[in-house]
Amino acid sequence: MVTLEQSYARCKQLNRRYGTTYYWSTHLLPVVKRHHVHALYGFCRYADDIVDDLGSTASPAERQAALTDFGDRFFVDLERGTSDDDVLKAVVHTVKAFDIDPDCFRRFLRSMAMDFTSETYETFEDLLDYMDGSAAVIGEMMLPILEPTSPDAYGHARDLGVAFQLSNFWRDVNEDLDRGRVYVPQEDLRKFGADPWLRRNTPEWRELMAFEIARTRRYYESADLGIPMLPPTSARCIRGARMLYSGILTEIEKADCDVFTSRVRVPTWKKLAVAFRMLRP
Repeated sequence: MVTLEQSYARCKQLNRRYGTTYYWSTHLLPVVKRHHVHALYGFCRYADDIVDDLGSTASPAERQAALTDFGDRFFVDLERGTSDDDVLKAVVHTVKAFDIDPDCFRRFLRSMAMDFTSETYETFEDLLDYMDGSAAVIGEMMLPILEPTSPDAYGHARDLGVAFQLSNFWRDVNEDLDRGRVYVPQEDLRKFGADPWLRRNTPEWRELMAFEIARTRRYYESADLGIPMLPPTSARCIRGARMLYSGILTEIEKADCDVFTSRVRVPTWKKLAVAFRMLRP
């Protein structure tokens, strides 16, 4: 049977392998809190892999059933207070330790299930409905671990989650096309006359990306207002994550908004530099 320490180690492994930006940011937290953040990442990554693994041979129906089973097992385990699953054991422990609202996980799983039925989003408001569970709710899950000093931090934490996911959406357009999905709102594509399916960095596409990047930065600006509402050890972690994720937007701009030729990345040396700078007194 998997031990609690082994489960947390498994979540950390998932974080380090698949979420490098998120992973480096956790180094700015006190050691006693890092593994709890790894657990939340492990839960989200496990579910996301069920939905989005391009190497999977399972049918959409089989993957949807697997996601439902994963959610059912989690809530049963949460009710009994422990789990035998190599990922869920740590997740259940973290949820119990910080009294994280189980509804956050229901909303997250709802949005993951939407990927089986929704390939496009007509308006930005429609996309926000999806991101309530796929992004904003991550900020809600994190808050109890970060221990904010004011309840006003709640809305800003949600906005940071949205900003993170929007940054990833604009970076990952090409990969999402491979999955048959377009997260850029259809109304925006029509407004600028851009077509992602061309997979070409046209003038129309560059104008569209400039618009979406500016919109995303407004969410980062809102998130910035919440950082002073965190204790110093939590604030430096979130400030570091904010710098790294917003750096994705800068890298897209450096590539002249070409997200088709290759996947833009924040270089590892920049991640290390941000972490070092945040750790300095």
